[in-house]
Amino acid sequence: MIDGTAGVSGRRDADEALLDDPEALAERDPGGMLRHTASAGAQVRESAALAAEANLQVLADEGRPRAVVIAGIGTAGRTGDVLATVAGPRCPVPVIPHRSAGVPGWVGAADVVIAVSASGRSPEALGAAEAAHRRGARLVAVGAPDSQLQSVAERARAPFIPVPRRAPARASLWALTVPVLLAARTLGLVKVNEADLAETAARLDADADRCRPTAESFVNPAKSLALGLAGSIPIVWGSSPLATVAARRFGDTLSANARYPVVSGALGEAGRGRVGLLDGVFGGLVEGARDIFADPDETADGATRLRLVLLRDGGLNPEDDADEPLAVEERRAEAVQTLAERRGVRCDVVTAEGGSALERLASLIAVPDFASIYLALAHGLDPMAVPAITEMKELANQ
Repeated sequence: MIDGTAGVSGRRDADEALLDDPEALAERDPGGMLRHTASAGAQVRESAALAAEANLQVLADEGRPRAVVIAGIGTAGRTGDVLATVAGPRCPVPVIPHRSAGVPGWVGAADVVIAVSASGRSPEALGAAEAAHRRGARLVAVGAPDSQLQSVAERARAPFIPVPRRAPARASLWALTVPVLLAARTLGLVKVNEADLAETAARLDADADRCRPTAESFVNPAKSLALGLAGSIPIVWGSSPLATVAARRFGDTLSANARYPVVSGALGEAGRGRVGLLDGVFGGLVEGARDIFADPDETADGATRLRLVLLRDGGLNPEDDADEPLAVEERRAEAVQTLAERRGVRCDVVTAEGGSALERLASLIAVPDFASIYLALAHGLDPMAVPAITEMKELANQ
């Protein structure tokens, strides 16, 4: 074990055996991040019920807005990305995630602002809610009950959807996302019905069962993914806009939970530049020096290597309007896998499943969420306690 600064302790090399010891996993996860992540399906159901109790219908009384701004930072900010991709290119108005305090200068009475904060006190969400109220925009607030954000919503006489604070925001993605989607549905911007929510919750439940701590590594997709990533520099690319949201989410959790540096984004963008990483000093150059008789998963030479994770969507209906044809996305995904194979760069593929955009997104997020936690635990890190995040908030708020 290594003791670092700021009270952080862990190990440089991952302990593979630990992942198949449920008691040791529980001991090293005192905050219960595995348990919180396994609650994703329950989060969908609970937040849908809480949203149903809010007076969202007042949003629709003034008709369709000019634009919808989703204001928040971190995981709360990702809810805007989810809404934009689930709404898709046929959405009748712009859906704009906004990660800074306040709102864009053009926001006014014709627009809707959805302010999201798990704690109910983030400066970005509070500033956006206050600005929306001043400018006469319609407001919806999503956050912890009895928080500053609820107070702002009450002053503005705006709908507030409470999200009980049981876990860090990064483990509460679905609790924050579902109210945003249902607010947008009330405005007629997205088609998410009760069956979609039920199937998404069931999918998350099933993936939580597959990724449970008592399932051994060879049958547990999250543990297998974590062990594949151990000691590498992860490159996570999504083949479609929906898969790209999941890729960026995986980048978030790998950084926060496992403290791994990661490159994440859209495969389309990567093909115009970042795919060159496969040729670099952590990719093809170091792989070319490997003993051809060595175990491909061994890193005995101590070299740090890239590990590619490709999230593939495949879409629901090839005839739907899209930014790019499905065939283009599929060819691009096949091409990057071929490039990685030719250079000896290992590649893991997670493929979307499900009958709705929301369920397919859930299928791409669930296993990587668990993998980021298992990777942290394999390195002896507590995935719940991230001192740098706490210190950053303290320093920024002085």
